[in-house]
Amino acid sequence: MPAANEPTTSPALSRGDMPTATSPALSRRGMLTAAGATVLGASATGTMSAAGTASAADTASLSGTASADTADPAGTVAFGPVTVRPGDPRYDNLLRGNNFRFAGTPDEIRVVASTGQVVRAVSDAIRSGRRIAVRSGGHCFENLTADPAVRLLLDLSPMDEVGYDARRRAFTVQPGATLGEVYRTLMTGWGVTIPGGGCPEVGAGGHFAGGGYGPLSRRYGSVVDHLYGVEVVVADRDGTARAVVATREPDDPNRDLWWAHTGGGGGNFGVVTRYWLRSPGATGTDPSRLLPPAPRHMLQHVVIWPWEHMTEQALTGLLRNFGTWHERNSAPGSPYAGLYGILQPSHRAGGTVMLVAQIDADLPGAGGMVNDFIAAVTAGVDLTPALDLRRTMPWLHRMTWPGSGEPGDVLVRRYKIKAGYLRRSFTETQLAAVYRHLTNATGGQGSGMLLVGYGGQVRAVEPGATAIAQRDVIMKAVYQTVWADEADDAANLAWVRALYRDVYAGTGGVPVPGDVDDGSYINYPDADLADPAWNTSGVPAHTLYYKDNYPRLQQVKARWDPRNVFRHALSIELPEPG
Repeated sequence: MPAANEPTTSPALSRGDMPTATSPALSRRGMLTAAGATVLGASATGTMSAAGTASAADTASLSGTASADTADPAGTVAFGPVTVRPGDPRYDNLLRGNNFRFAGTPDEIRVVASTGQVVRAVSDAIRSGRRIAVRSGGHCFENLTADPAVRLLLDLSPMDEVGYDARRRAFTVQPGATLGEVYRTLMTGWGVTIPGGGCPEVGAGGHFAGGGYGPLSRRYGSVVDHLYGVEVVVADRDGTARAVVATREPDDPNRDLWWAHTGGGGGNFGVVTRYWLRSPGATGTDPSRLLPPAPRHMLQHVVIWPWEHMTEQALTGLLRNFGTWHERNSAPGSPYAGLYGILQPSHRAGGTVMLVAQIDADLPGAGGMVNDFIAAVTAGVDLTPALDLRRTMPWLHRMTWPGSGEPGDVLVRRYKIKAGYLRRSFTETQLAAVYRHLTNATGGQGSGMLLVGYGGQVRAVEPGATAIAQRDVIMKAVYQTVWADEADDAANLAWVRALYRDVYAGTGGVPVPGDVDDGSYINYPDADLADPAWNTSGVPAHTLYYKDNYPRLQQVKARWDPRNVFRHALSIELPEPG
């Protein structure tokens, strides 16, 4: 599931993986054929056959759950599978993901609601020789699921359970659940949360597998630092599709498959049909102690300056100060690890530069830490803000509002996002490049960039412990342009590509790992990194995304997807023979 999504206050970034009393095991989408029908994908501890039925031993281990492929005792039938083909009135409605630049032409869209249905869909694709792609939330920045070669698009959106598995002492999340649904259910049911992204409509499927992060990551690490296990439908060498459960337990023979989903990205090894979440070191059987506690309130401070008086000295001063603060305050256990900051300068045509600070309002000294942060970022910068606003609000309200996660104008759905990790502040040459492109004549109102705070507890984990190799970093840089009309594609793409190439001109137009830069983030996929026209560094895209973890990911690929069934423009490649 190559969707992406993280935390942000930016309407543009909220499209992808960006920087923001009933049973909780029931679907919250209402995609059932009858009221009260339960969507419970089979969670076999072993494997499931291509026929989609669990063995007797597997069924006995399901802790009372039932397959969504059968009628329940009341006689109602669970949703799916639904097959939609060209000519069906539903086809165009289900075809596009969040980025309207991309729309494939698959022979069919298979909408599924259980693990068994996924097994059968994968088996059908293999048997018929059709390329398959998987979509959960649909917030993919590139055409990884809309590639013209894809003939079967697997839509997991009805698989949206969020619940608690007492047998595994872990919370379960299916890939179609949105982050907003995850946060609401975890907090309502048990008062806990995960350090995921700030866009409520992003699907958990791609977000988790790619190593999602968010406003609580500096305090609690990446989402995958709390990932206990995965259920994945894989394809064996003989073409058999089956469901496998893999956990982080040291003696789990499938542990490598779990590891690959701790930042290896979606669409590489199989179809994730369920995640299990439990923090490392959590003990006991009380669910409220198995994940981080959800904050009660969030304190948010927003400062907005108009571009009217924004000089090069002022803008580069803000960017430099933001980076310097993170250099000094991003160690694991830092008193400031609970503070999450975003600096978002738009292009001059957009009119504003925005600074945002968010923190758990109940942390000791929270208000003073925000004061210190704002003072440090604005030090030596003589600017009068157009808005300087501080508010405290319920944490859940902030993480699930505005609900849709999208801007008011739903027609503005064309965008290009590029990214890079930072180990320290931009160099002076890079700062000058940023200013040039934010003030040139070719950028538009939807053009700009962000610096997003990272580090903190993320840096407490060794690079090889999960598939996320970039652990010694303090910020993520995001470069974006958003527009409405197809006629403006070329101009917008040219602007953001030129900005990116100029910022990284010293390393072949891409963020080659070094003293300052440290590659890029797979949940912000950018096909340009694999294009020699835009990446002249000689460093391949897979090194920019995975660094030294790539050979290990290839070995996992060879074991679990030897036929290369699951692939896309940036996917993990099989190792060379021999």
